[in-house]
Amino acid sequence: MNKIFQKLINEIVNIEISGKKYINGTLIDAGSDIAVIFDGKDYVYIPLVHIQSIKMADANEYNISGPTEPSVLVSEDGNNELSLRKVLTKGKGMFVEIYVTGKQELHGYLTSIMNNYFVFHSPVFKTMYITLNHLKWIIPYTQEKRPYGLESHNFPIQPTNTLLARSFEVQMEKFKNKMVVINLGENNTHIGKINNISEQMVEIQTARDEPILINLHHIKTLHQV
Repeated sequence: MNKIFQKLINEIVNIEISGKKYINGTLIDAGSDIAVIFDGKDYVYIPLVHIQSIKMADANEYNISGPTEPSVLVSEDGNNELSLRKVLTKGKGMFVEIYVTGKQELHGYLTSIMNNYFVFHSPVFKTMYITLNHLKWIIPYTQEKRPYGLESHNFPIQPTNTLLARSFEVQMEKFKNKMVVINLGENNTHIGKINNISEQMVEIQTARDEPILINLHHIKTLHQV
């Protein structure tokens, strides 16, 4: 367990996350690079790199009840040390909510975890490639629930047959000359055709036929259209 968090375990806390997002709840556990909060309804797994600040809250301030059931994203290998990669591996194939960028959360399930990115299937955006460094939180669904109330046939076991590269940078190369949406299209210059990828820069041809360079390290999500 992360030692600096030990004194806050089982305390009600207020956490500010990158992007001016706030989560209030009981601090359940903390590992080398991730913390677990129970917000009264869900277990929220938050990578430590995105925690801007954390402070104790008054026990009655948010009227948050404690958990009645353990989280599904726990280790079964006898090692209780939490880590982001262990959580993602355990969550593979489970329905989850994740937050990466913009004003909306993503709902679906993880299909593959690679070196510095993972593949996520969304019934809205289909196959998405998401960098680990930009994942703000992951919330597992309760077992009886499905995103949008959809049936099983809406969630293919293997949604893509694409051969995956181990790194996000190499995976990007597979999308040269293809139409993509970057960072959920929160900026209209993030939608277009990938012309070229050189070192840390990605050249996108926009709708107005104007090339724009995007720093690869600021690409959070990618999906093809």
